[in-house]
Amino acid sequence: MSRSHKKYLATALTACLGALAYTVSKVDLAREGELGMPGFPAPTEAYAAVADVETAQLANAALGLLMAVVALLLVRLPRTPLLRWPVLVVSWAGIAMVGAGVLGFGARAAGLAPSLGATPPHMPTALAALLVGAVWVTAWTIAAVSATRSSRSRSAAGAAPIREVQRHQSAQRVGSEPSTAESTLDFGSTRAPSS
Repeated sequence: MSRSHKKYLATALTACLGALAYTVSKVDLAREGELGMPGFPAPTEAYAAVADVETAQLANAALGLLMAVVALLLVRLPRTPLLRWPVLVVSWAGIAMVGAGVLGFGARAAGLAPSLGATPPHMPTALAALLVGAVWVTAWTIAAVSATRSSRSRSAAGAAPIREVQRHQSAQRVGSEPSTAESTLDFGSTRAPSS
């Protein structure tokens, strides 16, 4: 296993662990009947907008499990475009959501966003939650960038042999041998000229 693949694997697994940490925290908050995040209790007014706190937090936990599975799929991206592209789209959407959450809760912790709630009463727990979120979103971003790049190169490499076959088929229909220039693949190899 190459060094870059090990780094890519580590970031995808870290993103998966971040999502699982989120899931566990939401199950714990559901059990306690609390809204918010660890270290960031929700404002009292928020409870009036939620009919069933436990169900809401368990739904968030289910979303966390989905994010963990998607991050894990980045380790070995599905070959089928019908699965590969949704995994990448969901990853980028998840990165945007988690990133926005980390920024919002960070602004709340710094006292820059009082509309999001009061400064956390237990700052060490809040800072730990922010650290986990920042590591999670960073690792997920790195894994998604790597997966997106590998997906693009896989698509380009898969298209090159198809173009080569199409050139040979069209040359056979015309009855001529394709020239050396026509048989050059995108990755630089050429066919030896026929004598």
